[in-house]
Amino acid sequence: MENKKKINLEVADVEIREQRLGTIIGWSGSARELSKQSNTSCGRQGKGECQLCEVKGPFTQGSVCSEQMVECQAGNVRDAVLIQHSPIGCGVGQVLYNSIYRNGLALRNHPVENIRIICTNLNESDMIFGAINKLEQSVQDAWERYNPKAIFISTSCSTAIIADDIESVAIKAEKEYGIPVIPLYCEGFRSKHWSTGFDSTQHGILRQIVRKNPKKQKDLINVINLWGSDIFTPILAELGLRVNYVVDLATVDELAQLSEAIATVGFCYTLSTYMAAALEQEFGVPEIKAPQPYGFAGMDEWIREIGRVTAREELAEKYIKKEHERVKPEIEKLKKKLKGIKGYVATGSAYAHGLISVLKELGLKVDGSLVFHHDPIYDSGSPKQDSLKHLVDNYGNVPNFNVSNRQQFQFYGLLKKVNPDFIIIRHNSLAPLAAKLGIPSVPLGDEHIAVGYQGMINLGEIILDVLAHKKFHQDLKDHVKLPYTKWWLAQKDPYILSKKPELIET
Repeated sequence: MENKKKINLEVADVEIREQRLGTIIGWSGSARELSKQSNTSCGRQGKGECQLCEVKGPFTQGSVCSEQMVECQAGNVRDAVLIQHSPIGCGVGQVLYNSIYRNGLALRNHPVENIRIICTNLNESDMIFGAINKLEQSVQDAWERYNPKAIFISTSCSTAIIADDIESVAIKAEKEYGIPVIPLYCEGFRSKHWSTGFDSTQHGILRQIVRKNPKKQKDLINVINLWGSDIFTPILAELGLRVNYVVDLATVDELAQLSEAIATVGFCYTLSTYMAAALEQEFGVPEIKAPQPYGFAGMDEWIREIGRVTAREELAEKYIKKEHERVKPEIEKLKKKLKGIKGYVATGSAYAHGLISVLKELGLKVDGSLVFHHDPIYDSGSPKQDSLKHLVDNYGNVPNFNVSNRQQFQFYGLLKKVNPDFIIIRHNSLAPLAAKLGIPSVPLGDEHIAVGYQGMINLGEIILDVLAHKKFHQDLKDHVKLPYTKWWLAQKDPYILSKKPELIET
């Protein structure tokens, strides 16, 4: 289905994923069943027409919010400043994201520095009388301290409650300083899943930074990513393409040239779907509509579609042939070493689909997975980007496929059901619980490690290293106590409190 002005850049706030894509954060069944329901009940139409049945929990034990995703996107633009218009508690994520930002800069061979994020530090008085003056002062401070090329202003739950008009502050400051000053509406209760925060940042960039009259660069390709190592430059250089990495670790000028590229790709459709679709809709930059670049099936189609869109088909086929010949013998060796091993993936939605594909290519059994949300469709509406269907069609079913928004109390039961030899995870809050069950974790701090043909070898070797620590985790299991009641540990259904919330009272 063609994208027909689904994305509205005329207004400052982004349409949340629940409305746009039918996003859910609770579900239990098989991957095949979820894929079938997504395609049938949603009709690939979006716009609130999705009728997926969501398992709604009575409480949330812990998660993150959209504002934190703005921290890790807008706060990671190298020559910009992010102002969090919030109490200081919302700024606690700056500590974590500063560490990730510095590591990311080192991975990409950029000068290592600290993030530039300012918090307006709202107090009780501000919550009663408003805090526009504080925000204006913070914008002035950001300009004088850092001389940035852009300033982002993010909302919080608190500023949404008191209805501070950040857009008027942004408009006034933009005129005064002559740089983009961009309001980002991302208060935590705005959306039930944090991925809307990605969209908020991308929406602001598209509205106020991207060049409106682009001069096309026929060898430039946008890669929407996070902080991972630079694996796309050598891959896409094989097709004669230069990489424009966005949003994290980019400069404002690199963001501005998004509209000048020949195409846009991403490593994960959860992250890239909004910006890529908007670039195609508003600026005529084609989004590569193909499976994600994981495993032979996904990578082959991904490279071929890039070749087709950029008129580099011959180079694409040459690269595919060369890489197949190089990696297949190595993967066969890994299959022998990993024979009989069972894996489990607990990550974001589309990323999990890609990782499971790689595990299946390595001959591992995958009986279960946990994804933190599910988007039944993506912004392009193209079935070629249906990453869950691609997984099921090419690699078979995952019988215990669960959607749960990083709820530790459910994770125990999910792992006990399938008893894997290891788990793959990026959000480490769940890893300690797995360790207490004797299950080692593969913590993918570099999210690009499993991408492409070499990615299959990378992930296989990492798994072998992690399995060597199995004995340590078994010892840990024998000497720790889980923080749950015997009643809860005896439950067979991790979603029982969602189905019977009255049990909480009894």
